Amino acid sequence: MAFGSFNGGAGSGAPQSEINMVPLIDVMLVLLVIFIITAPLLSHAVRIDVPQATSAPVDSDPAKIDLAIDASGKVFWNDAEVSLEDLPARFASVSKDTPQPELHLRADKNTRYEVLAQVMADASRSGMKRIGFVSTPEPPPAAK
Repeated sequence: MAFGSFNGGAGSGAPQSEINMVPLIDVMLVLLVIFIITAPLLSHAVRIDVPQATSAPVDSDPAKIDLAIDASGKVFWNDAEVSLEDLPARFASVSKDTPQPELHLRADKNTRYEVLAQVMADASRSGMKRIGFVSTPEPPPAAK
């Protein structure tokens, strides 16, 4: 390694062509120590003898309630017309089922917001947790 000297001899203004390796070795040793310490922690596992049981998974899809509201404000429960006053009782009875059915809410685009808000409020107050809106996707733009 070349160190600078205080004498004004020849070569004092020449560039140094050696790389100082001490900082690189220090970084390498620190990384080595970190890997030595953390490697046993990553491979440590607790062995547990878990009992085995054979059972088939339950594939039960929750029931779906199709609730449609037309432009005039009429409400249809699975294609059968119901009044707005009967909805809270129906929601309360089906919200106790396990698993709770999904409420698929379809409304005409000309339906008054007041009717839609009342239906959603009745469903929420009755304990319905799974409410979804059904819409028709827009057609893809025509290719030119």
